[in-house]
Amino acid sequence: MKQVYFTAGPAEMYPTFEHHLRTAVENQLGSISHRSQKFRDIYKFTVEQLHTLMDIPDTHAILFTGSASEVWERILLNCVEHESFHLVNGSFSKKFYEYAVSLRKYAHKQEKPFGEGFDYAEIEVPEYAEVICVTHNETSSGVQMREPDIHKLKRSNSKKIIAVDIVSSAPYPELDFGVIDTAFFSVQKSFGLPAGLGVWIANEKCLAKSERLQKYEDATIGAHNSLPALWKNFKTYETPATPNVIGIYLLGKIAEDLNAIGAETVRKQTEEKYKVLNKFVESSSNFSPSVAEERHRSRTVVVANTKKPSAEVIAQVKKANMIVGSGYGPFKESQIRIANFPAVSLEQVETLIGELKKMEY
Repeated sequence: MKQVYFTAGPAEMYPTFEHHLRTAVENQLGSISHRSQKFRDIYKFTVEQLHTLMDIPDTHAILFTGSASEVWERILLNCVEHESFHLVNGSFSKKFYEYAVSLRKYAHKQEKPFGEGFDYAEIEVPEYAEVICVTHNETSSGVQMREPDIHKLKRSNSKKIIAVDIVSSAPYPELDFGVIDTAFFSVQKSFGLPAGLGVWIANEKCLAKSERLQKYEDATIGAHNSLPALWKNFKTYETPATPNVIGIYLLGKIAEDLNAIGAETVRKQTEEKYKVLNKFVESSSNFSPSVAEERHRSRTVVVANTKKPSAEVIAQVKKANMIVGSGYGPFKESQIRIANFPAVSLEQVETLIGELKKMEY
């Protein structure tokens, strides 16, 4: 039997992935030029599907990189001259901050203990910070920041650029891209695809900042995949360097499949599965929520404390061909992480819960 992956990335492949991959191979998409009309059509199609699925306006470019981690560096080089500000409450938001430090930016951070989330009212943005770096869904700790709080944060700091990490939640969050300047994700999580493609959404404010740094401030914005270079090529649905063509094609097809379901339905299904998982974790004698405040609990990566070593839990459900993730970093042995992505059905979630309940006897 095939295993079902509840891991937070790489994750379970979307049910239609194999069909779309077969089509890509049959059409020899791995061999086409990224300067060809065939590729331009693929890029344009993927952009159109993401515009629809995530309600992204035409003011924002959709750009492709090798990973979401690469986008951290691109944002910091292209949008920060001196100072950035980071909300840190887990390992990945901390890495974004550490990238800024390594690039010799004056990086500020407001940090919460692992497993705690941010509310708008408690955030203090430094006066001279140019970019506010926010993680909507912290993959390591299972903490989310609510979209209204992100929107308020930007509106009260309208002159600053806000960058939102939606790596392990897109396309679930209802972000208002009329407010959000830039956001990014990778495809190996909620989109149910193999790793190897990052998606960078950026508006003209980001582009203008990058062009100013390059032209007037004598600042390096990077030699590879700089924002002006990506944007210039985006206008003709091309890329500066040879991209992951098959990955871009597959992303467009999966986004089309999700659009056929409807973004609102995808969100409702995600919420329904989350409620079932959360109810089990709250009522279990062997597990407990790792995030104390319910409003801060991720809907797409449910993290639970375990009474038994997490390795025992993982081994138990693996017998039933289900794979859950261990805790992250220092919590590897005391937590499990359960991805709640569109590729996994409610029935599969309920089956997983049935296996976890067996450990209570």
